[in-house]
Amino acid sequence: MTWRELRVIATRELAGAGIGPAETEARFIVERASGYDAGEWLEIADAAPSARAEQELREMVRRRVAGEPLQYVLGGWEFRGLDLFVDHRVLIPRPETEYVVEVALEEAERSGLRRSRRAVARVEPEAPAAVADIGTGSGAIALALEAELADVEVWASDVSEDALAVARANVAGCAATRVRIAAAGVWFEPLPERLRGSLRLIVSNPPYVAEHEVAELPREVAGHEPRGALVSGPSGTEAIERLLEDALQWLAPGASFVCEIAPHQAGTMIEHARALGYHEVMVRHDLTGRPRVLVARTG
Repeated sequence: MTWRELRVIATRELAGAGIGPAETEARFIVERASGYDAGEWLEIADAAPSARAEQELREMVRRRVAGEPLQYVLGGWEFRGLDLFVDHRVLIPRPETEYVVEVALEEAERSGLRRSRRAVARVEPEAPAAVADIGTGSGAIALALEAELADVEVWASDVSEDALAVARANVAGCAATRVRIAAAGVWFEPLPERLRGSLRLIVSNPPYVAEHEVAELPREVAGHEPRGALVSGPSGTEAIERLLEDALQWLAPGASFVCEIAPHQAGTMIEHARALGYHEVMVRHDLTGRPRVLVARTG
């Protein structure tokens, strides 16, 4: 049996399970099992896979048909050009969070930090500015900030030891020399005390689902992604409120707190941030036009 035939079988089985677009997902699975990317397809399409590779492909299809998210089946996903390892210990990186990073980068520029891809030659400052990704999960946000800001040291925290193990693996895989993974702890608690009042940017994708909303989540999400990274509490805003309150002690003057939220939380969170004394507060809309990113600036 050839890779081409296996891809046809995979597409048929995925489509039969109601998974779409089945052909696209089958291509991802074949690429992972074969080790070849789309540009090399013609080279291997009519070749026979090893017994081990065929077994791996069939197992991935079985897991996907059973309802496991594609990203977990593949064991990785791309986030702003970074190839990240992901599994059931962390949330799946999503386009909404990529937009959170884009807003965070704009806020960093506003405060005087420089955007710069790794490929661009640059001179690192002797004392880089400190920024933080709170509730880092896979490390996606922290790694994107490190890759796209020239002048920073990125601190990442999470309460979950399992999540931090994934984040450390991604830091190593991305050769990120300016990301510091803190010990496990709640929100800001693991950060060094010397950073208090000096962070130029704080970014977070915290839990923001209310307990009563879990039943409304897609089955792939509720059944596979870590509940602690999804559900905040009865209202869904508990984590965001706590972060807003604590961030005031850690932000430098003129710095920004950037946080992913659910669209229906926008008005409430703007009011809460203003009541806490933030100088400027706004919510940015994502590419689908929904209120998605809370931005709160200190004076």
